[in-house]
Amino acid sequence: MRQGDISDIRRFYYRYFLWVLLFAACGMLTICVYGQLQKAVPDSLNIRQGEEEKLKFFVPVSAAIYEDSVLASGLGGVQSEKTEMKKIEVDTTRAMVRKANEYNYYQMDLKLFGVIPLKTVDLNVLTERSIYPVGLPIGIYVKTNGVLVVDMSSFENRDGMNVEPAKHVLQKGDYILKVNEEPVGGKQELISKIRQSGGEDLIFTLLRNGAETKVRCTPELADDGEYKLGIWIRDSAQGIGTLTYLDENGRYGALGHGINDVDTNALMLLKYGGIYRADIVGIEKGKSGHPGVLTGVISFEDEYQLGNVTENTQGGIFGQLSGSEKNSLGLTGMPIALKQEIRIGDAKILCKIGETSKLYDVEITKVHYSSEDDNRGIVLAITDQELLSLTGGIVQGMSGAPIIQDGKVVGAVTHVLINDPTRGYGIFIENML
Repeated sequence: MRQGDISDIRRFYYRYFLWVLLFAACGMLTICVYGQLQKAVPDSLNIRQGEEEKLKFFVPVSAAIYEDSVLASGLGGVQSEKTEMKKIEVDTTRAMVRKANEYNYYQMDLKLFGVIPLKTVDLNVLTERSIYPVGLPIGIYVKTNGVLVVDMSSFENRDGMNVEPAKHVLQKGDYILKVNEEPVGGKQELISKIRQSGGEDLIFTLLRNGAETKVRCTPELADDGEYKLGIWIRDSAQGIGTLTYLDENGRYGALGHGINDVDTNALMLLKYGGIYRADIVGIEKGKSGHPGVLTGVISFEDEYQLGNVTENTQGGIFGQLSGSEKNSLGLTGMPIALKQEIRIGDAKILCKIGETSKLYDVEITKVHYSSEDDNRGIVLAITDQELLSLTGGIVQGMSGAPIIQDGKVVGAVTHVLINDPTRGYGIFIENML
């Protein structure tokens, strides 16, 4: 074969290789762009009953709206039928306008350029409602449903050997509900049952990953003469947060995020709890790498209790405020804003750092409509010079401070950025409600 022929073959394969690389790069770019476009569109939207909604999607899509007749009529267990109601073209310059009727659920299918399926968006129809933004610091005390296992450890038995009886039997995050079929009221009661076991097998009824199960474990005699399992346990938690809102029925929401165990990071399962009056007595200012904290005095006595805690969820803690406390606050009602109504720009947060609750200036810098974390849909920055001088930005204890924009409650503060305490995150108020 001639040298020229070999060179031609090499050039052919070289060009072929370049074309393969080009197509692969284009494919990867297309996948990335498609993924970003999906993230730009929310998975679900709330719209108000009887009002025209301008739903702006800044991507080139067309939309077809469907009514789920079975869900609307509430017939459980029946195959739902999807009936197209209306198809509306949506692009980057036009808004989709829809006046919701009495039905409470729709679906909207979006297609890129009217051809490529992009996402199905749930549309939930809500009635107009107002809430009372509060912004007051509260003390929180909650009791777990059962005794939480937070870790395992070894100990030295009477023979001088390191043992770990609970290893491979109990797990971090287990809730111990019963011992030998007898309910366990708390941490001290569980310790007492283990000490009095005499080294006999104990049958534990556990709540593990949401399901009840039973395991057998045998305590061992430690070098101090007491029977042990080698487990670290917890049955309660307490701290300071901010009361976000009250509704017309005296039900409250606070924190904007759930109470998680500090060791397992799991959402704590509650048996009962309460919120109490709290007075802020000190402020540790936040700085890069070290979030600040509000120090408060809390009186966990019945006379200082403001209300109960009935729910601990990813969106916050919830319960009922006592009637007398609700009336004494003298709050003013305010409408809520849905997430598509939030704009980038000036806003305020309501919180009590000094003697009284005040509105402090912030700026909403981003809105993540499809955030995978419900507690981080709003990105905000503290701009108020007075608040910056007092706290350095967002500090622990401000979780739950209501975010207000254009005369509406839009969300609540949830997190601070570790490396920049002037910036943080918030949850959409509709997610709390």
